Formats: sequence, structure tokens, C-alpha cells
Amino acid sequence: MQKPLAARIRPTSLQEVIGQKHLVGEDGILTNSVKTHTLFSAIFFGPPGVGKTTIAEAYAKSLNVKYVKLNAVTSNKKELESAIEECRLFPEAFIIMDEVHRLNKDKQDILLPYIEEGIVYLLGCTTQNPYIAINKAIRSRTHLLEVYKLSDAEVVEGLRRALTSKNGLNNKIQIDDEGLEYIAKLTGGDLRYAYNFLEVVEMSIKKTSINLDDLKAVLKVPNFQMDKDEDQHYDSVSALQKSIRGSDVDASLYYLARLCIVGDLESIKRRLLVIAYEDIGLANPQAVDRVFNAIQAAEIVGFPEAVIPLGFAVCDLALSPKSKASNNAIHAAMDYAANHPLDVMDYLKLTPVNVQEEDKYPYDRMDLWNKIQYLPELIKNKKFFVPNQTNNSQYEKTLNENYKKLSSIKRTSNLRELKKTKQ
Repeated sequence: MQKPLAARIRPTSLQEVIGQKHLVGEDGILTNSVKTHTLFSAIFFGPPGVGKTTIAEAYAKSLNVKYVKLNAVTSNKKELESAIEECRLFPEAFIIMDEVHRLNKDKQDILLPYIEEGIVYLLGCTTQNPYIAINKAIRSRTHLLEVYKLSDAEVVEGLRRALTSKNGLNNKIQIDDEGLEYIAKLTGGDLRYAYNFLEVVEMSIKKTSINLDDLKAVLKVPNFQMDKDEDQHYDSVSALQKSIRGSDVDASLYYLARLCIVGDLESIKRRLLVIAYEDIGLANPQAVDRVFNAIQAAEIVGFPEAVIPLGFAVCDLALSPKSKASNNAIHAAMDYAANHPLDVMDYLKLTPVNVQEEDKYPYDRMDLWNKIQYLPELIKNKKFFVPNQTNNSQYEKTLNENYKKLSSIKRTSNLRELKKTKQ
């Protein structure tokens, strides 16, 4: 049985890898590692189909080093232990771990000592953000190497290689430049997806010379996905947020649908969470929680059913009252703190030195906590939070009333005198 096209033409050395010049180019980190034969553990992260596992394998092969492939989800503890024992038979060896962000603690406990001692080198691959999804113990022992989305030109380069390679289609069909660019546009930088398209074309079109019209008859994808403007995708993401912010539920659903059609769950998840906290915020905190739950549901069920919880979340956000008060407040504080690194008051420090008991923070006097001055003396009256004045929900009105009440209290840094007040 013949392997898929993507597997048949997978690079066997770094020189054959398409794109990723920061890793495999003349001065790339992996290229230099091979030149000096200096091995290290790494996590390759980036979107699907850009060559993370391919690069890991090509790196090991270029070093002429033993490697064993595992998957953090499907490989059990026994398989991991067997892989380690196999690697120990060689002076240098890699374990290539797909879905490395799913590596549970039991497996980590088995693997970490061997990585620590240099007995085994780990090459992990993940589509997730390693700063969030990868356990700190793994992260601290590896180099984090980002694998970028391929450009259309790089995808076309891969398609040409697949058409002519003896392991590929071996010149059985020819596709003109316009047709190759069309396929590249459809695939959004996912070379594996492009190879799958190419296989569909070979099986579906009974011609040796194929043009753009032939491809359009087979690959039926909405026109907006192939717009010559490479920012089309990002424009849809931007339009989604602006439509929700403007409370236009129909437009919000339209732009969500465009992103769902191309299966871009990652962009949708990130954007909806940002929208929930940035544009809805204190006006409807329950909606923020519901969005988070909807995103988790979408991840569990996957497309096509993921559109149901995502559609629910978008309707909820678009029709919700809006408030940017918390978003504006933290950005105002960030801007100010960056330019004014003032000292923390002595009584607020974790372990105050040379502070008498009467001047220390009163952990046992809850009645005094809202009367204490917390900002540094030079900016004791500085305000970052500005209450939202329009489209308030009842919840936010309650917060604003409490803020007004708290603002009327005169705060002090003289804790000695403050403690003299009766409870």
C-alpha cells in the first residue's frame, strides 16, 4: 500500500526542508548544530502542516543520530520506557515527541532525569504556545524554536517538488503557475494540506496538463479565502471583533462563519477571549465565563460541531452590554508603571526590615484595610480606573457605586495612628 504523498517526499536532511531559514538556513541554529555536532533538546512550535516533526526528523538524520518517534497522547508509559532503553544503547539519541504539550506528569517524571543527564535528547513538537502549554520542567530543559507559517511562494516550491520528485508524482501531471498559486492560497501555509490537495487533483482530473479552471472544478472553496490580499484572513478576525464591539450580531456571525469555514479554531479562540475581557469586561463578567466554557466545548467536539458553541458565544458577546473600563485601566497602569518605578511602601513589603510593630501592616484589623494608603507617596492620589458611564449592567453599576464610596475614604500611610482607632 502506497504511503501518502506528504510521507513519501518528507525531507531526509535539513537542506531539503522548505522555508524556516532561521532554523535550517546557512546560519540557522540547527544548521550550526549539525556543523559542530552539538546536540540539544528543543520544542518546535507553530501552526499545523509547517514541518515541525519533519524538521525534527531531518535534524536527527543530518546528525546521523539514533531517534525514536512517540506521541504524548497515544504512547503509554511502557512505550516511553522502552524508547529510553533503546536510546541508552547509543552514545547519542533523540526521542521525537509529537503533541508534547499533552505529556502527563507520570511520563515527564520518567523522561526528565534522562534529559537532565544528557542520556536522551528530546525534540518535542506542538501547535500550542509553549510558554502556556508546556510544563515548566520540560520548558526549562529545552530550546524553544518557533516554526513559521509558510508563505505562498514556499508552498508553491513544495508543490513543484512533489510534482517532479521520483518519490512524489514523478511528472505524471503538470500544473501551471497560476494553478499552483491557487492551491497555495487555499492551504494557508499548510504544506501537508497542499500535498493532500495535490493527491486529490491527481485522482480526480484525468488530464496530464492541468490549469486553473480544472482545479476550480475540483477544489470548491469560497472565493474570499483565495483573495489576492494576504491580509484577508486577519481582516476577518479584525472585522469579527469590531462587529461584536459594535453589537451587530449578524455581522459577527458572518465573520465567525468565514473563520469557521477555513477551520481556524486557534484564531477564533484567542480572539473571542480577548474580546470578552477587552470589550465586555465588567459589564457582563458571566459572559466572559461562558465564552471560556464555549471555547473548551469547541476544542472537545472539534469542527464541524464546534460552530455550535462558538456561535452561542458570539451571539452572547454581540448582544451583551459593553465596558472597556478594566481594559483601559490596566493599560493606563502599565504605561505609568513603565516610566515610574517607585519603591513599595515599607509596610507593604513581604518582609519589612527595621519597621516597628506599630508601623507594620495590620493583618488582624480587617476594618482598617480600606483606609490604608497603598500607592507610593509621590502618586498617592493617582487614578487609573475610570468607571464606564454608558450601557452599564446592574452589576457594573454596583461596582461603580462601590468605587465612588471607596474613593471618598481618606487613606493614610500613618499606620501607627490608624491602629489607634477602635474596631
